[in-house]
Amino acid sequence: MNLTLIPSGLVLFRFCISPFLLWDAWDGKTSIWFIVGFVAAFLSDIFDGIIARRLGVSNAQLRQADSWADVCLFSCVFLSAWLVYRDIVIGFRTPLLTVVFAQLVWWIVNLVKYGKPASYHTYSAKFWGITLCIAIVALFGFNYAGITLWLTCIAGFIYSVEEIAMTLILPVWQHDVLSIFHALKLRQTLLTEKLELP
Repeated sequence: MNLTLIPSGLVLFRFCISPFLLWDAWDGKTSIWFIVGFVAAFLSDIFDGIIARRLGVSNAQLRQADSWADVCLFSCVFLSAWLVYRDIVIGFRTPLLTVVFAQLVWWIVNLVKYGKPASYHTYSAKFWGITLCIAIVALFGFNYAGITLWLTCIAGFIYSVEEIAMTLILPVWQHDVLSIFHALKLRQTLLTEKLELP
């Protein structure tokens, strides 16, 4: 077995399972398999990057595919929440729309500057992912949407603002830049290298 295919397989798994989560919620209710499938997809998101780095196959193409798989997964989860917990989604419309707006700005800024979305995989993105997982399990597993949903909205807004600032800072597209502080350091390195070129 070619071990280098494992990270790609985990990304593909996330793409494939996402529509099944939406299908499970299509009738306005979900089964235990929704939580099982989502947790499996979330774990695949954690381990694809770890395994890719360990095997030395982490590259821009894989990291972009990873980001698109995340978009697919959480879009299907959000649509599922709308189908199953519409009243809760409407009740949290202000914080949710704030995050959605911040993400739209994130997309616009990246597309204007780089012509494609960023793929930084920052610490704030990882923290947002954890809060999303907790909020989704709380909602679909225990019908709870209080502190957990507020926390993920706050984390999502902070993540979006940080990555927008990183895109404005960095002169060229980069992947796997862990924070705005790393972006500032990388910017200085890139500008220094540019000045040293004959």
